[in-house]
Amino acid sequence: MKYLGSLVVFLLLSLSVVAAPKKKATAKTATNKVVLASALDSVSYAMGVFMGSQSASHIEKQGWKKDVFVQAYNDALFGAEVLMTPDYAQFYLNEYERNLVQQENEVRKQQQAEFFEANKKRSGVIETPSGLQYQVVKAGEGAFPAPTDKVKVHYEGFLLDGTKFDSSIDRGKPIEFSLSRVIKGWTEGVALMQPGAKYTLYIPYQLGYGAQGAGNVVKPYSALIFEVELLEIISTK
Repeated sequence: MKYLGSLVVFLLLSLSVVAAPKKKATAKTATNKVVLASALDSVSYAMGVFMGSQSASHIEKQGWKKDVFVQAYNDALFGAEVLMTPDYAQFYLNEYERNLVQQENEVRKQQQAEFFEANKKRSGVIETPSGLQYQVVKAGEGAFPAPTDKVKVHYEGFLLDGTKFDSSIDRGKPIEFSLSRVIKGWTEGVALMQPGAKYTLYIPYQLGYGAQGAGNVVKPYSALIFEVELLEIISTK
């Protein structure tokens, strides 16, 4: 699981926490006790400095308690009595990750519900029975593509917070695809367009990447916003 994986990587990068001072005031004392008399001393110290700085940054980012982490690490490293067995610690980390993921998913679901409820009340926004919402930015003309048609489009994709996660415009090249081979929101939304049209598609997660998400940017249960311009219907089958 991704969160546990990051935790394990972090733990492997935390060997220097044993020697890391809790306060800057004790740094000189700790440093004065170390004598770099050999290459082994120096590489050990260098690794401690590198991993210590990385560990401190990660701990602060995660909001963990440094003193508790250092105590547990020292106890486990030097064979002192610990409050959790390694097996239970791993179990706890898995459960912590599972709960964290569930909480994040629920937040995204709630954000989507609130967004779509408010968005459908905006002037010009149309909602279909599936839950797809769209707005006509520019009308086109001609035939509408069928779900089995291949089309050429330019597009940009955004998350609800405005993060752009994909753009054919930035790449400088439109894409071609069959409407039957994309997410449901695209299949339905592009089928409502005529060549030359530009729509904004508001796609709920059920019509997007669902509970799986896509890559590292589109998280599970993410609603998507696409600016789509239908350039051409390439073929009709």
